[in-house]
Amino acid sequence: MLTKNFFVSIVFLILIFNCDQKPTEVVASQIIPVPNEKVVSESYFILSSNIGMQYDVAFKTSADFLKTFIEEGSSIKIKDNNDITFIKDENIKNPEGYQLEITPSQITIKAKTDQGASYAVQTLRQLLPVGFENGSFASREIAIQCLKIEDAPRFQYRGMHLDVARHMFSVEFIKKYIDALAMLKVNTFHWHLTDDQGWRIEIKKYPKLQQTAAFRDETLVGHFSDQPSTYDGKRYGGFYTQEDIKDVVAYAKNRHIKVIPEIEMPGHAQAAIAAYPELGCHEDSIKVAKTWGVFDDIFCAGKDEIFVFLQDVLDEVITLFPSKYIHIGGDEAPKTHWKTCEACQNRIKKEGLKDEHELQSYFIQRIEKYLNNKGKQIIGWDEILEGGLAPNATVMSWRGTNGAVEAAKQHHNVIMTPTSHCYFDYYQSTNKDEPLAIGGYLPLEKVYSFNPIPEALNQEESQYVLGVQGNLWTEYIPKENQVEYMVFPRALAMSEIAWSKRENINYEDFVSRVEAFNKRLEALEINYANHLYEVEGELISEQGVPSYKLETLIKDKIIRFTTDGSLPTQESQVYKKPIPFTEDMTITAAVFNEKKQLGTTFTETFNYHKAVGKNITLNPDPSKVYSGSGAQGLINGISGSDSRYGDKEWLGFWGDDVEITIDLGKAMEINSIKTRFYNGQGQWIYAPKKIEFTFDSEIESINIPNTNDILVNTSFNRKLKTRFIKLKIPNYGVIPEGRQGSGNKAWTFIDEIIIN
Repeated sequence: MLTKNFFVSIVFLILIFNCDQKPTEVVASQIIPVPNEKVVSESYFILSSNIGMQYDVAFKTSADFLKTFIEEGSSIKIKDNNDITFIKDENIKNPEGYQLEITPSQITIKAKTDQGASYAVQTLRQLLPVGFENGSFASREIAIQCLKIEDAPRFQYRGMHLDVARHMFSVEFIKKYIDALAMLKVNTFHWHLTDDQGWRIEIKKYPKLQQTAAFRDETLVGHFSDQPSTYDGKRYGGFYTQEDIKDVVAYAKNRHIKVIPEIEMPGHAQAAIAAYPELGCHEDSIKVAKTWGVFDDIFCAGKDEIFVFLQDVLDEVITLFPSKYIHIGGDEAPKTHWKTCEACQNRIKKEGLKDEHELQSYFIQRIEKYLNNKGKQIIGWDEILEGGLAPNATVMSWRGTNGAVEAAKQHHNVIMTPTSHCYFDYYQSTNKDEPLAIGGYLPLEKVYSFNPIPEALNQEESQYVLGVQGNLWTEYIPKENQVEYMVFPRALAMSEIAWSKRENINYEDFVSRVEAFNKRLEALEINYANHLYEVEGELISEQGVPSYKLETLIKDKIIRFTTDGSLPTQESQVYKKPIPFTEDMTITAAVFNEKKQLGTTFTETFNYHKAVGKNITLNPDPSKVYSGSGAQGLINGISGSDSRYGDKEWLGFWGDDVEITIDLGKAMEINSIKTRFYNGQGQWIYAPKKIEFTFDSEIESINIPNTNDILVNTSFNRKLKTRFIKLKIPNYGVIPEGRQGSGNKAWTFIDEIIIN
């Protein structure tokens, strides 16, 4: 990115004076997503009621948006002249690209399309004070920094998802959500409309979808893994009328956002089957699901009537959504009923299919052919690869990146949305006060670190990666303000990795822009999560002595701390260098400015044991997306979170047997070895069934009882002398039928190994 030396993209506010000596604000260039090329100059353009606007008729929508934004945000009224001008430029190659040039006398926007012009307007919007966002800007004029920007997106698909089946949100909120996405140059809204817990789209030909499938009797209270399960006893539901849908789609179109509907099939269909039992294999009378998870009741693949039903549904969906894509789900479809269904088994024989996986492929391909004939393309979750990929399907890769690699190598388009970096229903902080979430841990930095192009793809194959999407599943998100809390600011990071050149990705610079952008979110009354002033820590070794390093994202702030567990205050010690760790201790720390504490209090408890700081090796290495603090993190004296298996302390292994070798440096007497495993079976994570311990001269093993507890503690207690300790941990194996993730290998997550 090109920027003159005398200006840098950091927050600043200066005053210049017009001839009446009245102060005028100048806002620094703090644009998210960061433009490809930017040159800033010393001068300013003065925006006032003396300024006018002209535009090519093709850019009317974008010009009207800018005019309305200025006039509703301030007392400034725009005239009709060429101080601000929109020019159609066919030489701009990318249809979403734009040029924005601000000189002392004129603002010029060049683009090939109105969509490109709209992105220039969103950039210009961020050069205006935040008071314009809520109509509170009181000055009669504003000085805008002179600059020149040439910009275009890295990826053509830049998406955000919202699940309205688990919990439903108002049309007005959906519009607010779309407005926020447009501000970030996101161009696709993935609307998840049907699932086991509710059917949210009006289908006129099938009224029971509104009368029955749209409502559940009650809703699970607490987490899916809590035992025993409890429910709120309140009927819950609703649906969007076709007029609601048309309203939202038109609203999004006016902001250059495509709306892609998701109609789940063949799995996640319990709500529809509750309304029309004949859609299932056994035609049993069932209820709309009131809990979360994966259910055996899926659409029958053996009956032609099911395809008639789905084609009727899709016919109505097609009339509502002009997008070329229809998302058909395809994920988490247990084959339990298909295996015992006479019609399904007859279909397998008739079509010459090998098994139920190929039957699902048949199902998806039949739907795809129907939609292709209607001029539509399908998107499906990466399970649609199983049994053979439909000829024209686009794959949305969520179970890691392997699905994307497989599809791209087959020359199929892919959209990257792996759980590890793109699932915003995961916790975003280790703070214990965070609202209940499904689990996991996905902080802002990890979202920002994601490169949507998998390393396994060559340059030609990489062209099939259309882009990237953030997902928000709402099992644990019943309120609109909580949607905002989970999405922002992580959506800012997602927008930047989707739009900006890879060489412009810089986390420290991004965080400084987020700090400024948060004020804009406040003005828009968006309930963002602010973790910028939280303290983070890391165990390091200095001259062989373990010590603990503290840091915070915002570099110009002060950290104060204590080591006795007491809360830090304005008088507490200022952190200047790593804190030695030679005994049990509890560090509490917080970020302060000169007046007050800014963020939440950070607390870390340290358990000093015989393995801390010793050598450790792993075979194999943990998954790249759940590598915690690496091997050393298993013996650093710090235990992981009780609820967030994706934090820096837990290590995750997918489907592998694990060997861990600890070298104590010399033979020493030990009395016990303790560790624990995460057992969040709803997230495909299972504790192992046993551990084998190998010492210098003997081998011992312990069995681990089968349990539904989230945390499974294990302990080996015996006095012996050894230098080396090897733990062999066999993987649980394949997840059983009927469980979430059935048919896939389980994950193993292990925490601190404590040796005393």
